[in-house]
Amino acid sequence: MRDGAVRVAAGMLSAGLLVSTAALAQSSIVVASTTSTEQSGLFSYLLPEFKKASGIDVKVVALGTGQAIDMARRGDADVLFVHDQVAEEKFVAEGFAAKRQEVMYNDFVLIGPKADPAATRGSNIVAALKKVATANAPFISRGDKSGTHAAELRFWKMAQGEPIGTAQPALMEFLSKGAAYRSCGCGMGPALNIAASSGAYVLADRGTWLNFKNRADLAVLVEGDKRLFNQYGVMLVSAAKHPQVKTAEGQKFVDWVTGDAGQKAIASYKIGGEQLFFPNAASAAR
Repeated sequence: MRDGAVRVAAGMLSAGLLVSTAALAQSSIVVASTTSTEQSGLFSYLLPEFKKASGIDVKVVALGTGQAIDMARRGDADVLFVHDQVAEEKFVAEGFAAKRQEVMYNDFVLIGPKADPAATRGSNIVAALKKVATANAPFISRGDKSGTHAAELRFWKMAQGEPIGTAQPALMEFLSKGAAYRSCGCGMGPALNIAASSGAYVLADRGTWLNFKNRADLAVLVEGDKRLFNQYGVMLVSAAKHPQVKTAEGQKFVDWVTGDAGQKAIASYKIGGEQLFFPNAASAAR
């Protein structure tokens, strides 16, 4: 009789452990995001706040935006949090998310040697890139299909004034990835490290730059151009495409980061008294 009771109790305990394990598995999500949100330190600041509010753990996989979108498209993430609006809207149009919500913004800046040998300093990114090419100054491209890389390519196209391949042979020669134009295929932090060690120019998001410690002789040379605006969006991956997506938990994250608590947390993240990201989910929803 006693042995039977023990077996029943053990069975109940085992079942309880299975339930607890299942519950624990359901209390975590995967967010595919960008190197800029991670390397700026934003997620290290935000996620403990979200965990306190929801009890949900978040694993962030930080990649270039293009790679993050591919990861979400495969169903390997529950939430996508990136910064390439054209690519994000295509992701939604293809049915991989029901909608895209704006979360926050910051801006891109052109970083380069303080001496600025190409004379780029100012507030016009297109004119600055033309000067970099004319001077054949070293330039580090992310080359990783990230949101920053996509923005850089847009600015080079603007610098030519025509579709790539039809104008300004000197600029085309510069972009042919010779010695001066180097594509590292890397994240924002490594790209900045390469620029710091080689005295090169590089396009960066301001958040990662502010959190970057190995600045050497680098400085912000171009900022304030409205074309440097950098918007971030968040999307819940579609369970219709990928049934394994943790819809309830993922939606809680989306709701939190675009709601009052998450938006206040984003606004309060600062380095050296300087705000890195500016929440705008409410203004986007109006």
